[in-house]
This record gives sequence, C-alpha cells and structure tokens, in this order.
Amino acid sequence: MTGNVCVVVFIPPEFVMKGANMSFAVSIGSLLRTETQDDTTHRDDDICVVGVFGKSNMQSAAAKESLINILADKHVFSLFSEADDGGAPESQIQAFYNQESRVLYLLLSSVCDSRQLLRACQSLSAGIVHSDAHDFWKGLERQQCLHLLYMFSVCHVLLLVHPNQTFDVSYDRLFRALDALRQKVLPLIRAAIKDCPVSKEWKVNCRPCPPRLLFVFHMNGSLKVSGNGSDSAGNPDKAKKHSPRRRLQHALEDQIYRIFRKSRVLTNQSSNCLFTVPANQAFVYVIPTADEDPVGVLLGQLRSNCTLYEQDSTMTVSGPRRYQQMRRSTRQVSFSGDSGTMLMGSQLLDCSLKEFLWQHIDLVLTKKGFDDSVGRNPQPSHFELPSYSKWVQVASRLHQVLISNTEEELAELATKVQGQLKVLEGFLEADTKFSENRCQKALPLAHSAYQSNLPHNYTTTVHKNQLAQALRVYSQHARGVAFQRYALQLHEDCYKFWSNGHQLCEERSLTDQHCVHKFHLLPQSGEKPDMDHNPPIMNHNSRGRSTSSCNCGKKQAPRDDPFDIKAANYDFYQILEEKCCEKLERIEFPVFQPSTPDPAPATNQDQCHPCEASGSGDAERQKEPSTAQSHTPGEPSLSLALSLGHSTDSLGAYEEGDGTEAQVQQKRPSLVDRQPSTVEYLPGMMHSGCPKGLLPKFSSWSLVKLGPAKSYNCHTGLEQPSFLPGSSFLLPWDIVIRSRSEEDAGLMDSLDGGTSSWPAPNKTLMGKRGSTGGLGRNRRRDDMARVFVGFEYEDSRGRRFISSGPDKIVKVLGPGGTKDPATKVLNADMPLYIPSPSQGRGLKPHFAQLLRLFVVVPDAPLEVTLNPQVQPGPPPCPLFHPEQTDIMLPPDSFWVLRFPYSYSTDHGPCYPPKENQPLNNYKVLRGILKATTAIPPP
Repeated sequence: MTGNVCVVVFIPPEFVMKGANMSFAVSIGSLLRTETQDDTTHRDDDICVVGVFGKSNMQSAAAKESLINILADKHVFSLFSEADDGGAPESQIQAFYNQESRVLYLLLSSVCDSRQLLRACQSLSAGIVHSDAHDFWKGLERQQCLHLLYMFSVCHVLLLVHPNQTFDVSYDRLFRALDALRQKVLPLIRAAIKDCPVSKEWKVNCRPCPPRLLFVFHMNGSLKVSGNGSDSAGNPDKAKKHSPRRRLQHALEDQIYRIFRKSRVLTNQSSNCLFTVPANQAFVYVIPTADEDPVGVLLGQLRSNCTLYEQDSTMTVSGPRRYQQMRRSTRQVSFSGDSGTMLMGSQLLDCSLKEFLWQHIDLVLTKKGFDDSVGRNPQPSHFELPSYSKWVQVASRLHQVLISNTEEELAELATKVQGQLKVLEGFLEADTKFSENRCQKALPLAHSAYQSNLPHNYTTTVHKNQLAQALRVYSQHARGVAFQRYALQLHEDCYKFWSNGHQLCEERSLTDQHCVHKFHLLPQSGEKPDMDHNPPIMNHNSRGRSTSSCNCGKKQAPRDDPFDIKAANYDFYQILEEKCCEKLERIEFPVFQPSTPDPAPATNQDQCHPCEASGSGDAERQKEPSTAQSHTPGEPSLSLALSLGHSTDSLGAYEEGDGTEAQVQQKRPSLVDRQPSTVEYLPGMMHSGCPKGLLPKFSSWSLVKLGPAKSYNCHTGLEQPSFLPGSSFLLPWDIVIRSRSEEDAGLMDSLDGGTSSWPAPNKTLMGKRGSTGGLGRNRRRDDMARVFVGFEYEDSRGRRFISSGPDKIVKVLGPGGTKDPATKVLNADMPLYIPSPSQGRGLKPHFAQLLRLFVVVPDAPLEVTLNPQVQPGPPPCPLFHPEQTDIMLPPDSFWVLRFPYSYSTDHGPCYPPKENQPLNNYKVLRGILKATTAIPPP
C-alpha cells in the first residue's frame, strides 16, 4: 500500500539470547542498599567509576543514555525517550555496572535534561508568584549541585555531555561554586568516611583521586563537513593533517583550558583542584551529526551488533587484549553513527568515542593514575583503585551525608552540610544577588520619599499616602526576584518610623477633626493626665474651639471641639445652665433610671428600619379621632375650610373635644410597647432605628420655658446676644380659632354689658342695612390666634439669626416686626446646615447649624404639639427625635427647644457636611408643629 512502509527485521537467535542477558540500570540508592546486603561475585573486582552528566536538548533520543549504550556495548537505556511517567522533577543518579570491562557508570539526570525540565514545569501551579517560582528552580539547582559534588567525590573519570559544539561558560561559575562548597564540607565528609577501609590519602582528600573531566559535544547539523575533510575554498587534492572535527576538538580544548585557568578552577597542583584535564591527551570529543534516516540507523546498528557478536563468539578474550580487539573491530565497522574516517594521504584517522574514553579508563584500570600537575615543581597526586566492596562502603556513607539523609548516626553531619549550602548562593544565584543589590539601593530613595514633607505626627491616611509614594519610587528602581521581599521590608520600616513617636491619635471629633496629640491613652475615672507615661495619658484635643449659647440662648461661652456625645449635648449645657437658666421651668425628657448598681449598655438588639419606625408613627396618628380641629401647616385644606366658614355645623364636635383629646393623649406616648428597661440603657441617642424599651442615660435635647407669651415683644424681637442685626424676629403664624356671624357677635357684646352696648352718636353700627363699607348681614368674621415661631441658626463663631425660609434670613430694618408668615418654614423641610452669612477670610466655607426653635403660644383655646424629627445625613441615616414625642405646649407660654449639637448612633457619629456634599440631605422634617383648637362649649 502506498503511504505505509512495512519493515521486517530479522533478528538472529544468537542476538536474542544475548538480549536475554542484558543488564539494566538502577538508582544509586538501590545499588548501594543491594550491594551492602548481598554477597556478589564481583565484590573483589577493582573498578573504575565513570560519571556522566550534562545537558540534553529536545530530541527523541536521550543523548547521555545513548552514550552509555555505546560505551557498554549493551542496550542499557532506551534509544528513544519514554513517555512521561509523572515522576518527580528532582535530580537522580542511575548506576550500571559493566562487569566485563570492570567499569561502573553513574548517570546524573537533572533539571538540565528535557524530560526532567518538563516534569518540573508541570509541577508548578498556575497561580504561583514570581518569587516562589524562582525559589523552586533554585532549589532544583542546589539539589543538582549536591549530586554533582557526590559524583566528583566518588568517580575517577567524569564525562560532561553538551547538546551542541559550543562550550557553555556557565559551567565555569558552577565549578567554582562546587569547589567552594567542597572546601566547606570537606571536614564533614572526612568525619563520615573515617571508619571506611580505604587509604589515608582517600580519607584526607575524600576522593580516590582528583577526577579527570572529559567533554563530549554533539555537532550541530549546520556544521556538517565532507568526508574527506577538505575545505571548499581550498585545493581538494591537498591533504590535511587533521580533519575538521579534530581541529574543532583542539580549538575547544584550548578555549576550555584557557577559561578554567583564568578563573582559577584549574591550577598547577591537581590535588587542590575540583577536577583535572590531561596535559598530553585529548579531553574533548565531538560526535558527528547522526543520519536523518531512522530506518538506516536501526539497520546499521543491527548489522554492527551481529558482526561484533560473531567476532565475540569465535574468540572470547578479556582484559587489555579484549580492548585491543575491540579497537580493531570498531575501526572496521561503524557503530551508531560514530565511525572513524578513512585514511586519506597523510590525514590521521579520527578515533571513536569508545577509544577516546578508554584511553583514560585504561590508566585507571592499570593503576597508573593521572599525572595532571603542571609547573616547575609538579607534585604527584594521590590515586587509588578501590575494590567494588570498598567503593560501595565509601559511596554509601557519602550518599547518606550529601543526598539521602536517612541514617540517624549521620543525621547531624547531613544537617551541617545543608547549612553550608549558602556558599552556593553567591555563585548560582547571580540574578538574586543582582536583584538584592538593586533593591537595597532603592530602599534609601523610598525612605526619603516617605519622609518628605511629613509633619511630626500624622494620621493613618497620611501614612498610607506617603507609603504609596514610597512604593512608587521603589518600583521605579527595584528589579528582580527580591522585589517583593524588600517591598515588605519597606512596609515594616515605614510602619516602625510612624509608630515610633510619630503616630497621631486616630480619634476624630464629632465635627470630623483629628486629635492633634500623638498616640495616647484616655484617663480613667478619677485618673489624672500623665505626660511622662508611655504612651501618655491625656484627653483628646483637636485645637478646635467654637462659641455656643446655652439652652435658653441668653448666655454664650466658648467650647472645645467635643469628642464625646455626652460632652457635646449635655455637659457643656449643664455647665452654662448653672450660670443662666437653671431656675427656668422646663419639660424633662425621660432618661434611663437604673435599678442595679452596674447597668450595661444594650448589645445585639434588633434594629428596626428607619422607614418602619417613622411609618408606624404616621399610621398611629392617622387613627386618631378627628373631633378636634387640627391646624397643621402641612394640611392647608383644613385652614382654608375654616377660613371660608364651612365648619359652623361642626361646633358640636368641640363639645366632645375634652374627652376625645384625653383619649388621644393616652395613646400618643405609647410608642414603646413595654416599660423602659432599668437594667440596660441605650448607648447612643434616640432615633428611629433604636430598639423599643430602651432609654439613654442623658437627654441630648432641652425644652425650657422663657416665660409667658407676653415676654416676647414682636416689635423688638428676641433680646438675646450675638444676633445679626434685624434677624432676631420670630415669624407670625395666624390660626383660625372659630367663625361667628354678626348677630352672634352683637349678642355676645350685649351680654357682656360693656360700653359698646349702644352705639355712639354720629356713628353707624357695623352690619346695619344701608351702611357703607361694612359686612353683609349674613357675613361672618373670624377669631384668630397668633403663634410666633422662629428657627434659630448659629455658626461656630456664635453668630445667630432667625430663618424665614429654607434659603432666607429674617431681615427687619425698622420697627413693627417681620411681615413674613411662618407657614413657609412650617410647610417645608428646614435645612439643618446652611452657609453662614458672615464668612471668614479663609477659603473653607462656614456653616450655621439649626440649634433652637422658639415657639410663642398665645393665651387662647389652642393646643400646640411639638414633634421634631431630624435627619442629619443622607439616607439611610435614621431620624433623630427626643425621648418623648408629640409634646403638648400649654397656652400663654414662650418655649425654646434646643436641638442636639451633634448626632450619633451606635455605629458612630453623623459628621457635618463637607464642602462638596449637598446640604439638602441634612434637614429637619416638616410637621414639627401642629396646632389644635379646643373651644369649650358656651
């Protein structure tokens, strides 16, 4: 079939039998455990240990494993990479002992190999941060260094495999790090192997000999050369002494030797070096590019193996003679693409990989050793060819100390070895070192940015702003994996600087101003302030002062910016009350009356929604009987009906006014369903969201009587201090009491027996027929009652004025009082804060706050009900009200209601508005006054 290629390979029976006897590689740990327990026949063999390490690229065939297959003439490792079995990405050493050649191969697989690198990438989580990923990779590199140190301590020959023909300069840094680590852990290794049956030189130097390091490079496909080795630009008939591959090997040898000598990795005395390179032998081998035909490669391998097997079957020899025979056979037949070139003219023959390595192994097996010292007085280095059993004992001890860490008796040494790994940081973590140096230089710049333009004491907000600025400066200069660690250190340093005597008190006053003192403690009851205490004990102070009036408004005094709701709404006014309005009549609001010596504030109470609380009160008021005529500015239809005289037929309702009104008064105070608690008190102020049955320990409101109604003169206004000129006049509110006809009026006049019973001469009676300008016979006239109302505002400097509307100030220039009616202020929501008419020189605007309500109730059959509700913030701010609602003001009285200076709930204070906040969210709801006529029967 086209497109499918079927290859039939014939395998001779002899090869099948040989494959049945193939050996396999095991881990170094398994090898050491097995050899120390079993009694094998090769325990007395003198062995040469060859270590293989390096890097591999992303190719199907494993480079290092295939080399051991070539060197051992056995299929120890698979030619192609097996599927990933999900193993761990840690470094591991695999061992294979070739008993025929007495060579033990150690193969190191690390993160430098493509298979281990893939496993490491799969083990990383998706959301890992950059610093954690860096620590993960550096941990794998440190583990690789320990395995390399182990191999440099137990091997005679080391083979460094590289996937291309370019020397990796990073090996220079790696070998310097391993040499420094070896010098640090050398005393620990000596203590571990001091009881092993090896020579004194081995115990002192902790290795059988200074290992010889060989380099194997794979030639890149772009560097293919012709078989005869002639240059394209030169004469093809002219023979070259060396092939291009050998010339490349010589160039790499010179480069590697020069680099290691410059960095002091190689010195004249080989016994002091981590490894040596031969002076008169080749130590670099370049493997030519393999053929791209995989089927041809397999057939060539099969042919070469069959040929070698036939030769081995005819004559079986061992030892050096077998090595010479193997060299002759490899010259005749190519093996795995590693063929020697034919002799052309005077051109030398390139050796195979096995010949390249065996010339060094032969020096070990013949006990000649390596003489790699150079200089004027070269000193011979020590050398020992151990038996298999001795090598296993030493390798097992070193494995416990450097890698496995499982033996209890060597656990202390293993822990000390792990502590010496810091030596590797300066060599392996160059990027970390650079990052740390860069971040350390950025820290002083960030500290300067944090401390620039700082006051001596500052708040958390300033600290966070300065810290953000410091982090911006730090991020402009800091780089690398240490960025996060030094950023945390910057956080800690700035916080220590702030908390070490620079932290400002975080308490904010009820007017939203910070305390100017540094962090301090409040004095307890009966405790005096102590400035020497750490932290100091003192009261809060924002250095803000204002001028306020007393409850009645007749006396003013300066006050400090309050930090406590009791100091704001109660203590200050109690001090002024002793000097001014202590003897005035007042209506006391109910407060908490404890029945236990240690009452507690209420906690975990179910808070009702403000809308529900206000709605229940409205619904209850709607259920009240309508027998008495109600005059509410919010209900203009009632006043309009009375003024037109449509309520004359309802005079009978006034007769029942007393009884029904008494019933209403019994229902109005019952806004709470149960008696107030005498065990728990309300920690804040009374508002619509408070639980029922709780009262505060003090009242934030005040209602005092200034005198009878006549104590207010409408022509002169309020005679109190600090009012703006012409703004101390109350607004009139005319209320219709009843309407009566002219005849009823005459009858009442005649019954009074006054002087107006008879008309005066030359004077016509009002209402007579034919009179001009008088009322008609059937016309009525109204009996009116005038109530005076005034909403007083006061700013922080004590300037006061009465408002005639939400955005208007009373202004009376002459005698006679104001002409503006009070219906405008009663029918609208009055703002709690308005801009003060007397602004200062600063840019910050001053606000005047609604603090008092003046009400003058005349001596008339009129009942005025007071029900203030204040919303001191935007929704969902609750509605604040006194502890008693629907307060009845008796006739012939002059009352003043003092509003709270500050408003606060259990969750904190309601701060005054800022410059950019709308003032319409801070208001006193309409319906604060309600007038009811209650005329007794005639």
